[in-house]
Amino acid sequence: MLRQNASRFQGRLALKYRKQGKFVTLSYAEYYERALMVARGLKKIGVMPGDRVAILSENRAGWVIADMGILSAGAVVVPIYPTNTPEQIEYVLNHSAARIVFVSGKFQYHKLLKVRDAIPGVELVITFERFLGESALPVCTFYQLSEIDHPISVEERKEIEAGIDRIDPSDILTLIYTSGTTGVPKGVMLSHNNILTNNLYLTEQSGVIGENEVMLSFLPLSHILERSAGYYLAIRNGALLAFADSIDKLPENMMEVNPTVMVSVPRLFEKIYHRIYENAHQMPLLKRKLFHWAVEVGKRFVEATYVQKQPSRLIAVKYAVADRLIFSKVRARFGGRLKLCCCGGAPLDKTINEFFWTIGIPIFEGYGLTETSPAISFNNFDHIRFGSVGVALKQTEIKIATDGEILVKGPQVMLGYYNDPAATAEVLEEGWFRTGDIGKLENGFLYITDRKKELIITAGGKNIAPQPIENELKMDKYMSSAFVYGDRKPYLTALLVPNLERLLEVAKEKQINYYDLDDLVMNEQVNRHFEQRVADINARLAPYETIKKFVLLSHDFSIEGGELTPTLKLRRKVIYEKYRQKIEDLYADHSN
Repeated sequence: MLRQNASRFQGRLALKYRKQGKFVTLSYAEYYERALMVARGLKKIGVMPGDRVAILSENRAGWVIADMGILSAGAVVVPIYPTNTPEQIEYVLNHSAARIVFVSGKFQYHKLLKVRDAIPGVELVITFERFLGESALPVCTFYQLSEIDHPISVEERKEIEAGIDRIDPSDILTLIYTSGTTGVPKGVMLSHNNILTNNLYLTEQSGVIGENEVMLSFLPLSHILERSAGYYLAIRNGALLAFADSIDKLPENMMEVNPTVMVSVPRLFEKIYHRIYENAHQMPLLKRKLFHWAVEVGKRFVEATYVQKQPSRLIAVKYAVADRLIFSKVRARFGGRLKLCCCGGAPLDKTINEFFWTIGIPIFEGYGLTETSPAISFNNFDHIRFGSVGVALKQTEIKIATDGEILVKGPQVMLGYYNDPAATAEVLEEGWFRTGDIGKLENGFLYITDRKKELIITAGGKNIAPQPIENELKMDKYMSSAFVYGDRKPYLTALLVPNLERLLEVAKEKQINYYDLDDLVMNEQVNRHFEQRVADINARLAPYETIKKFVLLSHDFSIEGGELTPTLKLRRKVIYEKYRQKIEDLYADHSN
């Protein structure tokens, strides 16, 4: 696809990224040329088709150029999360038998040095940023490998392109090690065909993704969602892929880049939603009323137009007014051109999803796993049901097993787990992949109810899905994060992380004196305030789903702290072990 784009589009911009404080760009022709240079360099150092080459780096232009270079050499890309520890990196490198590792710079290189004796198979490190390496682990720069000053000769181009022509759709494109919420990571083998068919059907069923898109990339490229639905989708459609400086700089980057499409996980939308309502809450009374009127009109417009498919002229006129007065101003903060967002990785709250459709930034919520390249189903303009994860992609079959588990068959299902036939046999049977998720099908729409292994089974024998309850708790303006526990226990408890700004407001309002945040979350008045918030949420839940006790934490869950996966999912076992004493204390006075 990149080769076709290089001749078909030539001067069209492919990549946009920050260099020395300014945005710079590469055209499709330049991008392809750089990829060929990487392939040439890899061949010179002995990389053969089928060899595994790792990339250990944050998102940047070098990442995607290296990726395309590795693939052009017929090799297999092994992405590693830049947040991984040296020990986690050691496991992936040894299990995949990767001999070459691309790193972003000194920080990632030093992780490799820490485990040098445990990774004897690694022969060379290629770095995107220049620094002095050590003799124990040889280093060369990206430019040295690419021989950037020597253009690709006609003979070199012919040789590399002949290799590209020999790649079969069933060949392995990548080995992605699942970060997983538990256990040892497994190497998911995805073929060129797996990802290409997924890209094709996502493009066709979206109905709106075209050649002139600007896609803003900020999720880790080491995760299949960003890599397939963001980066590879951009190449398929000849779009411009722009790299955000960081997730913190995202609001700024949106204004600079003016994206039309973005891929994200629910956490970002949750934060934006709460921020918009925070601002609305501080508006003068008349403006606040206008905002809430606009949202109500917007809800009716979306329901009539997209869900019921019975557009109303009157509602359309009202919506046009609401859009001009309110929604267009909100959209301007996203760069003004954002026409859709793709969301996956975890459940998105129904209210938040509806809100974004209402303001004119539709979120196509979908569902998939690393093992399914990733998309299995998604909502789009033709098929939308809030609360669902949409309808199946073309050529994809979904069925629900007797225990409620979702089973999938289709061209996106992985080849298997690398060097692990037992784990492969556990999840693949006659082409059907066991997702490990519980769900239901209604009128062709798939609904996820929970993870099979994350269901809480109480002492009373009730099966409870924690995620919907956690989402209810997080929707409260005073709460940032929530973890619900209760496995083999008589009732449910929760760890709650307060919204810091709101917590400080409460302290000011109630004139509480405190030493630090640890002291504040222990305060009796603060806890009484949160008891009331939890009681209000409990009123909307079934009796056996209610939170009987909770404890407030002074710091949020994080990737660095080990409580979140790189895609911001809760690592339940890690959280339980880390806060075991606090959780068990909540059951201390209960006599079994």
